[in-house]
Amino acid sequence: MKAGVIGAGAWGTALAQLLAADGQDVRLWALEADVVDAINGAHENPLYLPGLPLSPSIGATGVLADLADRDLILVVSPAQHLRSVVAQAPAGVPLVLCSKGIEAGTGLLMSEVAAQAQPSSPIAVLSGPTFAHEVAKGLPTAVTFACADQALAEKLAARIARPTFRPYLSDDVVGAEIGGAVKNVLAIACGVSEGAGLGLNARASLISRGFAEMTRFGLARGARAETLGGLSGLGDLVLTCSSTNSRNFSLGKGLGEGQSAAELLSNRRTVAEGAHTAPVLRDAARAAGVEMPVVEAVCALLGDAAPLAQVIDALLARPLRPE
Repeated sequence: MKAGVIGAGAWGTALAQLLAADGQDVRLWALEADVVDAINGAHENPLYLPGLPLSPSIGATGVLADLADRDLILVVSPAQHLRSVVAQAPAGVPLVLCSKGIEAGTGLLMSEVAAQAQPSSPIAVLSGPTFAHEVAKGLPTAVTFACADQALAEKLAARIARPTFRPYLSDDVVGAEIGGAVKNVLAIACGVSEGAGLGLNARASLISRGFAEMTRFGLARGARAETLGGLSGLGDLVLTCSSTNSRNFSLGKGLGEGQSAAELLSNRRTVAEGAHTAPVLRDAARAAGVEMPVVEAVCALLGDAAPLAQVIDALLARPLRPE
């Protein structure tokens, strides 16, 4: 069995390492030629996952056509580039989407984007609380594996499961994707709280009220509450709102410390998906009549529309209401 991975950032490389743990033939597509050379020549990815020896059964390529002989492809490209990448992927091969976000301009989830870009390929979604370096080291991890086709879900999940990597099956693709997209924005808010020194009470409040926003929006889009309360929703939210290992939390921390969004984003090699998702999510929520004040606050900070103190005061001054 031959697996492919599109995207050789930290998460894509970690997934390639996971799949290759039993010697499986894995082909990893990377955008950067130096990453391809490092993986093939030294069996490492010093740019995105330094210090971790990679399995020799991982072969890197810079040509998407080299994935044509794969029977399973994991897509780990940045959310805003997923459409163009998937359109170039081999047709008819099952795609497991591991990117988290909402497409700007269309408001579509990644599964909806992939279905348009590659309509002949079966689609599944892998989402949950996953720091790349922990997965790459083989530390225990559980995820949601969502697919509308139960038989296909069971087959693909069995291909991906490992002794320390446990997928839980779901047919709620929308719920799994919304949890992953919204939590990135909420992680920025929690990072802001940390950077501004607002305390643990404030962070706990942001997590719980943010989860309420996630649930309202998810239900409006057809997600199930139990999915949002599972690994791909609440589980991922707790993880990314609690550590600077989260790129989104780290971005928020910088905002809370007084740095500008433009400065923080320009200095990053890796993508903080929440920064791109926030305005798309805000607009989608407004269109659906769903209140998401924490998301609105993050958008204000990312767009430099208001100073931090004013944004915090506005959140705290909202009218009292039932929880």
